[in-house]
Amino acid sequence: MQGKGLKSDLLLLLIAAIWGFGFVAQRQGLEFVGPFTFNGVRFALGSLSLLPLVLIGQRRQNRLPGLLPKGGTRSLLLGGGLAGAALFFGASLQQVGMITTTAGNAGFITGLYVVIVPLLGLCWRQRPTLGTWLGAIMAAFGLFLLSVTAQFTIGFGDLLELIGAFFWAGHVLLIGYLSPRLDSLKLSAVQFAVCSLLSLITAFCIETVSLTGILQAALPILYGGVISVGVAYTMQVVAQRDAHPAHTAVILSAEGVFAAFGGWLLLGEVLAPRALLGCSLMLGGMLLSELWSFVYHYRRGVSVA
Repeated sequence: MQGKGLKSDLLLLLIAAIWGFGFVAQRQGLEFVGPFTFNGVRFALGSLSLLPLVLIGQRRQNRLPGLLPKGGTRSLLLGGGLAGAALFFGASLQQVGMITTTAGNAGFITGLYVVIVPLLGLCWRQRPTLGTWLGAIMAAFGLFLLSVTAQFTIGFGDLLELIGAFFWAGHVLLIGYLSPRLDSLKLSAVQFAVCSLLSLITAFCIETVSLTGILQAALPILYGGVISVGVAYTMQVVAQRDAHPAHTAVILSAEGVFAAFGGWLLLGEVLAPRALLGCSLMLGGMLLSELWSFVYHYRRGVSVA
């Protein structure tokens, strides 16, 4: 069992690295295509990459009459549409923000959704733990050091990333509600398709979409669509079968670290000492919020699996 847990942790670390380096791919893709074109093609590939898994799952359901599919087509389309819309706004703000901010900044600021999710739970009268509040304070101070200048101004790109983090948090809450009620693979495929459709419609309205640009950005788009979405999502499903919930949250929080490392290694981005301190505080706040929540529920005897 320990061997399975270690294997799962290593898989989660690889997923965090894939998602972190995905920010580098997104920055590179912007050199050839607009942000909405990039997201449109990327999420289309992500949706298509899940189709084989969806078909395999459907065949399994057909062989086992007792294994009924979750929800109906109408529920799937409605839920997938809502999730896809939330994903569209989060991904759009993230991609547009990366025009004027670094991959490292985008990775860390996006990761704030980990802290925002329990705070948004106040809307449903869910009381955040003390660790959540402490983690939010640490993360907010870290964001100040990372993004706010001496003149008390925040870069436009960082601001868009911060707004996008709220949409990512809303997306997490929405998926948390929908996933027990719908087939998870079908839900993912539909939400990726909806996000792609909305992105492409926007791209054709405000951007110059060209096949030449898409072909020039083929490598970043393939990485972002097939590797970051399709492969990493599938690996996450496999890894979380045997992974400890606390391990999952902590390891995936390293996404921002890999984004900063990838930005330095491949794009020549350098974080100043003040920014490094800010990133450290943000990561510490995320980890504190997650670990405190886990310990709190564990002591109360509540399952966190």
